[in-house]
Amino acid sequence: MSPKLRKAILRQIGLQAFLLLVTAVVMFPVLWVVSMALDPRNISRPNELQLIPPGASLESFRVILFEPFGLTREGIYFGTLLKNSLVVSLGTAVMTVALGASAAYAFSRFRFIGRQVGMLSFIILLMMPSTGTMVPLFVLMSRIEIGGEQLRRTLFGLMIAYASSALPFAIWNLKGYFDTIPKELEEAALIDGASLTGAFFRVILPLSLPALAVTILFSFMSGWTEFMMAWVFLEDPERTTLAMALRSISGGGQHSAPWSEFAAMSILMSLPVLVLFFLFQRWIVSGLTVGGVKG
Repeated sequence: MSPKLRKAILRQIGLQAFLLLVTAVVMFPVLWVVSMALDPRNISRPNELQLIPPGASLESFRVILFEPFGLTREGIYFGTLLKNSLVVSLGTAVMTVALGASAAYAFSRFRFIGRQVGMLSFIILLMMPSTGTMVPLFVLMSRIEIGGEQLRRTLFGLMIAYASSALPFAIWNLKGYFDTIPKELEEAALIDGASLTGAFFRVILPLSLPALAVTILFSFMSGWTEFMMAWVFLEDPERTTLAMALRSISGGGQHSAPWSEFAAMSILMSLPVLVLFFLFQRWIVSGLTVGGVKG
């Protein structure tokens, strides 16, 4: 065996060993949560955890799916929590994509006063945590009423709050992707008789599926996993989301919390995000790599 070939083999072995180590580090928390969900002993310490716990069962999943949460006198079932979370998350995704795509198209194709300042402000907003805007949103939505009820107490108001924090990333990402689409395609559509709006919907958006997929996934996740704003804004227990219920299961971090049920709830909450990821996976990589390199 030549020294060059031996060196290449050793390099490949080292690379594979490093990747296996990284995979093990990444997978350990996942396996820990799965083991906790299957363990009837309610163990939360890693030195007592076993990959396949004794007496492993799906009891914690049954409790989460079919027994009521003690958030009201009668209790709230998982189906109601799931419906509330889906309404908020899907509404946030639709609102973010609709507003973000139109704004990003304007920043990409038109030249107007304040354009550069506007894009710089979006980058600054990306560095600000979403909870940083919670107080002004709380005050503003408390002064707006819909049907005699304060906007902040409704799921629609929560969608607006989540969309406001997701919009800077959406506009920045979509604008970068729109910049990569040749303007000649729109000009050809205009020559064929399409309006500017028609060219946007028939040419730009179909070509922007990777960036749209990334925007949909990130905006859905912002509404699916966030609980702080929901905890502060919503007061009706019937509008509780899955993230809020997960927080209530943890018992504020007390050691007496039912950790098996907490882990089971965490796994169930991750499934919709995984489904979206697998549906959009062929567009996500190109959407992330191309969307942020221009503009």
